[in-house]
Amino acid sequence: METWTIKKLLEWVTGYSKDKGVDSPRLSAELLLCHVLKLERIQLYTFYDRVVDPPQLAQLRALVKRAGEQEPIAYLVGRCEFYSLPLTITPDCLIPRPETEHLVEKAILFLRQRQGTPLVLDLCTGSGCIAAAVAKNVKDAHIVATDICDAALKVAAENTEKLKLTHTVQLLCGDLFDPIITELNKTRFDLIVSNPPYVSEPEYEALDKNVKEYEPKGALIAGADGLDVYKRIAEKVDDFLKPDGMLMMEIGYAQGPAIRELLENSSIFKTITIEKDFANNDRIAIAKK
Repeated sequence: METWTIKKLLEWVTGYSKDKGVDSPRLSAELLLCHVLKLERIQLYTFYDRVVDPPQLAQLRALVKRAGEQEPIAYLVGRCEFYSLPLTITPDCLIPRPETEHLVEKAILFLRQRQGTPLVLDLCTGSGCIAAAVAKNVKDAHIVATDICDAALKVAAENTEKLKLTHTVQLLCGDLFDPIITELNKTRFDLIVSNPPYVSEPEYEALDKNVKEYEPKGALIAGADGLDVYKRIAEKVDDFLKPDGMLMMEIGYAQGPAIRELLENSSIFKTITIEKDFANNDRIAIAKK
């Protein structure tokens, strides 16, 4: 019977993943091995010569096969890292992307300049990644996070509890602003932040298999032009934003001109900026009231 060490498995899984077109083959191999062996990544190398038992080999092979069919690694292992935070992830919510970390950075910089206890509203929170990252880095902030999907909010609740943020992040189930009853609490926010669905129907049909077949459609697609949710946010944002507050939204790679026009037509904002990502694509819309 062939003996499989961690070193040998790392090499085999990396090679298999590369052949199957899995993103970041070496990292994917490390994450799958860590999940099966209940180890940290550094331990894979300190226990390089450890022999892996047959039951763990069987579990690993099953996961590697699924990864080779383009099932996302984050869903296979049930976790990912976002803004240096360990998050629980399930197929009920999108897998956080590095591009969204740019949105978080902008939010943190703005909030650190505010006086008192800044109030933040995170629309379409999903896994709670934005709310959690902001709460961890702006200690006196209070965040309200909404999502229409109850299953996604359960993931967000697990993350806020795991990160000890239940006192600073309030999770509400509902469509965009609906859970915020302005007549009762007169709540207005220093910052409204969102990574909403923004994929158009034609773009959705052309998405890679690992996104289209595994990530939740409702968290991706937003009508024929991908602007449906932005339009609904723009219609109501004035009622929820402080007079000098800021709206920050992640946008699609070519949506800058359309988003700028949409926000300008609202006649709410004093300044509107479209930020580029590292690939020089439109990525963040920032509008100051």
